[in-house]
Amino acid sequence: MKCPNCSCVEDKVLESRSIAGGISLRRRRECLSCGYRFTSYEHIEEKKLMVSKRDKRRELFNIEKLSTGIQKAFEKRPIPQSVIEDLINSIQEEAILEAGDSHEISSYQIGEMAIKKISKIDPIAYIRFASVYRKFEDVSEFIREIENIKNN
Repeated sequence: MKCPNCSCVEDKVLESRSIAGGISLRRRRECLSCGYRFTSYEHIEEKKLMVSKRDKRRELFNIEKLSTGIQKAFEKRPIPQSVIEDLINSIQEEAILEAGDSHEISSYQIGEMAIKKISKIDPIAYIRFASVYRKFEDVSEFIREIENIKNN
């Protein structure tokens, strides 16, 4: 595996974990040249997971798109990157399992999975993610969501 930091091809596997119900492997690696740690994934080549959007379009599931949104929600929060990566992986796993044999899931379902999991980790990140995902239009929507958090 080529190191994303220095392009060296010598590395060692630190940890391997089965994800998505055994469909994929997640490997934590360390470059033997520069010591940079990175994650690689192994997947069985199957039908790709498709996401049906609100406007009825369909597109391939893009883990980077999900990751970007979640990373922005947790920006400048005291949450370790490893927790955020585990969160992203758990959403991907749940989406694959939920889609089942159809290999299709709605963007709404993915968003709800993310909302539920983020709310258990950090209330500020939850509000940030919810405000974009649920398209808050005014302050009253923020206040209502904060009240829901306080009451739960």
